[in-house]
Amino acid sequence: MAAVEATALTKVFTTVKRRGGLTGAFRGLFRPERTEVRAVEGASFALEPGELVGFLGPNGAGKTTTLKMLAGLLHPTSGSASVLGFTPWERRDDFRRRISLVMGAKNQLWWDLPARDSLALNREIYGVPYDRWKKTVDEMIEMLEVGNRLEVQVRELSLGERMKFELIACLLHEPQVLFLDEPTIGLDVVSQQRIREFLRDVNARRRTTILLTSHNMADIKGLASRVLLINHGRIMHDGPLATLIERWSGTKRLALTASRPLVRSELAAFGEVLALDGPAAVLCVPRDRAPAVTGEVLAALPVLDLTVEDPPIEDIIAEIFQETRPPTSAAKAPKAESSGGEDHEWE
Repeated sequence: MAAVEATALTKVFTTVKRRGGLTGAFRGLFRPERTEVRAVEGASFALEPGELVGFLGPNGAGKTTTLKMLAGLLHPTSGSASVLGFTPWERRDDFRRRISLVMGAKNQLWWDLPARDSLALNREIYGVPYDRWKKTVDEMIEMLEVGNRLEVQVRELSLGERMKFELIACLLHEPQVLFLDEPTIGLDVVSQQRIREFLRDVNARRRTTILLTSHNMADIKGLASRVLLINHGRIMHDGPLATLIERWSGTKRLALTASRPLVRSELAAFGEVLALDGPAAVLCVPRDRAPAVTGEVLAALPVLDLTVEDPPIEDIIAEIFQETRPPTSAAKAPKAESSGGEDHEWE
């Protein structure tokens, strides 16, 4: 049985446009103009136990809304989902003890308490036996190198330290499924790398199923063997990252170093010159022409070194989102207030 499964999952938010001035306020009171925003539309996918999957998409694509539905924080408009055999939005106690959700922009730790007390409070909430809690905390603080910060108030921790303790807090009860929303947002390179190593270890040793959203492609490349690509609420790709690159990138890059300085005019015959610095250059060529162009370059120029690479994944993803942009901007509603008092911070 799949650990996480979504079938035609859809979430539509109904919003009311706000009008300026007294007249606009009265019109909005008696004849409100409502707009529907389809944050997630027909999303279907499944995660096997122990799988670590990257969830990609631009702001407003539906990633966070999807995670909130799978964690039981939002009810879908239609469709169904199953997490460890539970319907998430029923919010049963057994379900909540077996999953965890971490949002990089949110804080679940107690701001005025030392980190140790926040972790102890989480132990009480989840009913984790002390011996098991102590062993888990000791193991994770050693892995994340924050043992010397346990007695420090959460408000005085750095952003990277807070995120490390957030991860420890969410894993104290040893959840089988972990939903991560931008866990490395705003962190320095060293903290990002440490958290990636930690998540890789948790996934490998505990077989924790992880669904990870991130705008940091280093997170995706370093952790996920499979990616889901969502844009405007629809799943556009489900498979290996390499397949995504092959499907959407129509070019290859030739990085070469010659035994003499190169001239832009002699390189232009082979492809688009992306960079040129003395004897070093980078060319962009059509993917299907890459083998032939490589041979032509080697025959025509005094090449010392040459590599053929895919474009940076960040460039490919940006191009995908550009190509799949809707014809109008109507899909994203202006500032509005929900007609049903429901959380409408879709993302």
